[in-house]
Amino acid sequence: MRRTLRNLAEQLGLLIATVLVCGPAGGEEWSVPAGQGALQVVIEQAQAGDILRLGPGDHQGPVTLDKPITLVGSGKARIIGNGNGSVITVTVPDVTVDGLILTGSGLSHETLDAGVKLTKKAHRAIVRNNKILNNLTGVDVHGARNATVSNNLIEGRRDLRRNERGNGIYVWNAPDLLAEYNTIRYGRDGIFVNTSHKDTFRNNHFESLRFAVHYMHGNSGVVENNVSIGNDIGYALMFSDRLTIRNNVSIGDLKHGLMLNYANRAKISGNHVSGGGEKCLFMYNANKNIVKDNRFEGCPIGIHFTAGSARNTFQGNAFIRNRTQVKYVGSRMLDWSTDGRGNYWSDHAAFDMNGDGLADTAFRPNDLVDQVLWTQPSAKLLVGSPAVQLLRWTQSQFPALLPGGIVDNAPLMHPPMRREPNAGVQG
Repeated sequence: MRRTLRNLAEQLGLLIATVLVCGPAGGEEWSVPAGQGALQVVIEQAQAGDILRLGPGDHQGPVTLDKPITLVGSGKARIIGNGNGSVITVTVPDVTVDGLILTGSGLSHETLDAGVKLTKKAHRAIVRNNKILNNLTGVDVHGARNATVSNNLIEGRRDLRRNERGNGIYVWNAPDLLAEYNTIRYGRDGIFVNTSHKDTFRNNHFESLRFAVHYMHGNSGVVENNVSIGNDIGYALMFSDRLTIRNNVSIGDLKHGLMLNYANRAKISGNHVSGGGEKCLFMYNANKNIVKDNRFEGCPIGIHFTAGSARNTFQGNAFIRNRTQVKYVGSRMLDWSTDGRGNYWSDHAAFDMNGDGLADTAFRPNDLVDQVLWTQPSAKLLVGSPAVQLLRWTQSQFPALLPGGIVDNAPLMHPPMRREPNAGVQG
């Protein structure tokens, strides 16, 4: 009985001290000391428009923000969840979560437990300058419109296997989301988009993930100026239309730098993929896309182009030191030059007699031997044989013998400039 009364008195004293320091609520600033229960008491007393400044140290979570207030930390204020649900849940518009350390979410994939959960009513929420560490999901944007997730460090649970982890930023039905200058690592996917349109993801940095950006059923989005290093796949664009993918970097991603799977009418420009483990660009049943001014460098396969992909245009791209520049098995003849301008091929030995920047001869990245090798891998044993060499020489002398495939009728003599990576949390 004495302990219960003493605890009640301590809570009442905390509340009185807070009110005396801060004055009447309503557009006021509150000073929230670290300690058990203090944050929840102040949240209950605060009014719309108030600013809650959290002092250094540990604050008890989880908490629900059900009024439009601002939580501000000094970079040393930590909200620790109890291992169930999300650390911060936002249920109203116009909330800001700024400068906090957030940890301790639950592990339920069904409820998408997160460091910060923005529900379908959390429109115009701002989540910025936070360290969101060791949660299942970093930020779950679940139906909130016009939200901003900016300049956060998001690190997942390294004690879980990759497929057991959540995503850095999970996006569902959140139109006009802006996610920029975030550093995301140690999760499943960096940003996973599921049925959300007109979102923008720019200047983010991704490491130690399955996919850096995983786009599913999202239209008219923008992915620009991001950096993916050492992930399984850099930018996976699937079942989406009219995406703009520009000026991104993929360095050493293990399978594909860029992948288009049933992605149509996208504009892929100014991207730089280098040192990939399998393919710089993989296009599977991807149609009516514009692939322009990209640099594909140092991959076993520059582009694998398959499964009926049609009506795509290629111009101004650089294919540099890929073991196989283009892998394409098909009977159609495809011209990869547009309006008299093609692409640069590092293995095209050509001259430019008139100095117009275009090679004087067309370039074919593949021949009949290549197609045999792709369909019958065991034939690689015969690559150095006189018969294969004779066949290749004969095709070069008699172009009518060449199969359908890729031809660049206006190859470039010089590649576009290389782009240096610069993205992630800003100082």
